[in-house]
Amino acid sequence: MPDDHRPDAVTPPPGLLVRELDLGDEAIAAMVQDVGRRAYAVEADLIGFDGIPALHESLAEMRAQPSRWLAAMTGDGRVVAFVAWQTLSGTSPQVTDIDRVCVDPAWFRRGLASRLLNHLLTEIVDSGDVRVSTGADNQPALTLYRRFGFDRGADYEPVPGLRMAGLVLRRR
Repeated sequence: MPDDHRPDAVTPPPGLLVRELDLGDEAIAAMVQDVGRRAYAVEADLIGFDGIPALHESLAEMRAQPSRWLAAMTGDGRVVAFVAWQTLSGTSPQVTDIDRVCVDPAWFRRGLASRLLNHLLTEIVDSGDVRVSTGADNQPALTLYRRFGFDRGADYEPVPGLRMAGLVLRRR
């Protein structure tokens, strides 16, 4: 691994594009919600908790999030994976919270989450600390974040029955 703890760049499958999304476009927002629900259904099975908020939020609630969105899209414009994040204002050093990393289960194990995280961490948010949370028993996600140099902090339970792992990538 390079000194900055990022895995080598992952080559996406042929024909995939990485680009920022505008959830003001209803068709794009609906695709994002659909991919997210399928991905979170898999996570719910992994962690034994089906109350993940993103599984149940409305399209309007998702679109109201103050996040930016980056997606892997097929050549015909289909969203197959995405990452959503917020850079917190007024923090020094800069702190970015990754809100969601989702891959359509039909596209699992093709390096899409790695590709999106690499793009986010090198092209968009290239300095400051980055925080992310995932289900404490979601081993695929924990492995992904460890590969990028994230350190796991204490687990926490935001609602009864949902044990989360908080991770941080410290960059100065």
